[in-house]
Amino acid sequence: MVKVIASQIRKGNIVDLDGKLCVVLHAESFHPGKGTPTTQIDMRRISDGVKTQMRYKTTDQVERAHVEEVEFSYLYQDAEGFHFMNDETYDQVQMQADMVGDAAPYLQEGMKVNLAIHEGLPISIEIPQKVTLEITETEPVVKGQTASGSFKPAILSNGVRTMVPTHIVPGTRVVVMTADGAYVERAKD
Repeated sequence: MVKVIASQIRKGNIVDLDGKLCVVLHAESFHPGKGTPTTQIDMRRISDGVKTQMRYKTTDQVERAHVEEVEFSYLYQDAEGFHFMNDETYDQVQMQADMVGDAAPYLQEGMKVNLAIHEGLPISIEIPQKVTLEITETEPVVKGQTASGSFKPAILSNGVRTMVPTHIVPGTRVVVMTADGAYVERAKD
């Protein structure tokens, strides 16, 4: 375990809270005009998925668990969870759906992901920031709606809803952000 000051904790870090490992979901520092600066950390206990919120003085010490970042390839999903393979050792690991969380719809077969491994078990996942997906449904352009800044709702091939420019039609491949599904650009392939 490594002790760090609370203001250095970031999203995705693994901390030891009373002997239980927690993954940081959100960390924010507050610097009021008067009073002590604080850091609020939202986290989820890895063992049972319980979410908790802690507030520390920014100079308080927090125990950060030693976690190894390893690149894996996504294989498939079944009733037991999501399966990944280490390309170097061919070791396979499985993660439960609740641990994969919001990343699940964006996983594509063969996609390279980084898994945080603690004592041989995967505890969190980091997927690429952008993915290329196909538009399966979108509304037709309304006549007169040609303003360059206008967007319309669309459904991606993974089922996620997003907003796209009016010139995008079903079948078009687009690049979206995995954090929120936001449209970035038309795919160049």
